[in-house]
Amino acid sequence: MKDFTQVMKALSDPNRVRLLKMLQVRPLCVCEIQAVLSIAQPTVSKHLKILENAGLVTSSKDGLWVNYSLSAGEKNPYAATLLGNLRHWLSGDPEVMPATGAACTVRRTEIQKKSVKRPGGRKKPGRRPGRPRSLEG
Repeated sequence: MKDFTQVMKALSDPNRVRLLKMLQVRPLCVCEIQAVLSIAQPTVSKHLKILENAGLVTSSKDGLWVNYSLSAGEKNPYAATLLGNLRHWLSGDPEVMPATGAACTVRRTEIQKKSVKRPGGRKKPGRRPGRPRSLEG
């Protein structure tokens, strides 16, 4: 019963369902998922952890990157059944289609270029990490 309820709870969030539909297209890293769904990195990581614990998603390291892909369902038989059915469900849904379309084209190298680009190579101004506010000038 625990495995069943864990899978159902994991699928109860619309962003997690969109995320699974995106992973049907191809494996993705957190920054690619974040860019497509327009949600914060910690939120994406939390969703992925819930999906991983339910046996719906697996992760693999590729150098500095962690790629997430759909599980084969070996950890949880309910996950395998629902992932098989999900392939046929919601494909034409207007909330899902933009995410799956964007999953085809989003590339981590492009996201990385955008986040690093700053005039003069300077980092975003602000408080320096690790320094108490009282020491800043």
